[in-house]
Amino acid sequence: MIDTHELSRRAGSQREVSFTAPAPADLGIDVIGVPEGDPIQFDLRLEAVVEGVLVSGSASGRLVGECARCLVDVEDEFLADVQELYVYPESDAEPDEASRMEGDLIDLEPALRDQVVLALPFQPLCSDDCLGLCPECGVRLEDEPGHKHEDGADPRWTALQGLLGQDEKK
Repeated sequence: MIDTHELSRRAGSQREVSFTAPAPADLGIDVIGVPEGDPIQFDLRLEAVVEGVLVSGSASGRLVGECARCLVDVEDEFLADVQELYVYPESDAEPDEASRMEGDLIDLEPALRDQVVLALPFQPLCSDDCLGLCPECGVRLEDEPGHKHEDGADPRWTALQGLLGQDEKK
């Protein structure tokens, strides 16, 4: 919550704020997200406009998850742009048009959640050229680059191997 009491309701007045706040629960997707309670750095500009307060700036923090290919732990950083209009409580704006202030307070969590989740990689990778896991035994191929199995034939294709033998007899 940001207190806008010091920002007058006169359109054009503005104030810059920087602060750190703990991350809310469930800020992310199944494979990557911001750990609950981790610090998120906010650098914001609050501008009074006729309808309310325009909040713009950025939020940054740490992401933790796992590689979608090899399941190794992944850590990364995020930088999310925040720009949201918060209308005064007495505004005629519809709830789906803009967020509403609670007195002089602004709740940034819904806007932060929207921006961070949209900025997350759908399939995070430990590296762009990650080889993943062996489909037969699950060995991480980055750890064993020459990894092979003796009988590399897929058992679903064994019936076709019999056809290959018949063609050679003709």
